[in-house]
Amino acid sequence: MRAVGSPRFGAVPALTVTSPDGVVLAGEEAGEGSPVVLLHGLTASRRYVVHGSRVLERGGHRVVAYDARGHGASSPAPDAAAYDYALLTADLGAVLDDRGLDRAVLAGASMGAHTIVGFALDHPERVAGMVLVTPAHVPGEDDRADRLEAWDRLARGLREDGVDGFLAASDFSTMPQQWRETVTRVIRQRMEHHEHLDAVADAVAAVSRSRPFAALEELEGLEQPAVVVGSRDAADPTHPLRTASTYAELLPRGRLVVEDEGSSPLAWQGGQLSRVIAELAAEAMR
Repeated sequence: MRAVGSPRFGAVPALTVTSPDGVVLAGEEAGEGSPVVLLHGLTASRRYVVHGSRVLERGGHRVVAYDARGHGASSPAPDAAAYDYALLTADLGAVLDDRGLDRAVLAGASMGAHTIVGFALDHPERVAGMVLVTPAHVPGEDDRADRLEAWDRLARGLREDGVDGFLAASDFSTMPQQWRETVTRVIRQRMEHHEHLDAVADAVAAVSRSRPFAALEELEGLEQPAVVVGSRDAADPTHPLRTASTYAELLPRGRLVVEDEGSSPLAWQGGQLSRVIAELAAEAMR
């Protein structure tokens, strides 16, 4: 498939980091102060964590954001299977090393949240605090055949018919009509930011079969301050609120935040989410 990219990625990115297996990660850095590193979700890119908000930079934070391997302006992995969580956590470590960050607050959505947990379990001393946005990994449940088939349909649709194929393979049947138009538009916008759609399809197939940690009880060993940002199921059924609640309950210093009933999810509101991250960072860096 022809590489597809947004013009905003045509110029040399503000930073590039080479991963241990040779993938070139594209990213940017802005602001000064206590460090915050942003990690996006599967099929998204670095813009889709705080959605362009500059609240963190203006509030005295040094913000680093990067595109995961195969996403956005980052290069594809060396083979189609090289998108597992072991490699994603190694990429995060490479970014921290490149930026000279021994310790930082980490904030990530979905795949990014799972990457943070995996990294924190292996390197707790490097994680000052965590903001886990709409986590979805539940050991055991992710291995169900129907879930893997749903991911495979998305990967096939993306390979065969690009963004239109990905949207056609997406299941919006349980989502209220009021959210469908917005979600469809945002998915199309974020998919158009990728330079290598085949690589994103490979990532969809590989990440859905990879596990960032083996048991939910492992969360009980993470002592860092943590906020779990949940979304109500009506707007985001693929990231169940009960999963976010479970993470918050198991993390020793965790707490859950969620939007009011009927409101747009906090995960979609860059300014509000940035303020949640800033509040956590203030606690973590004390």
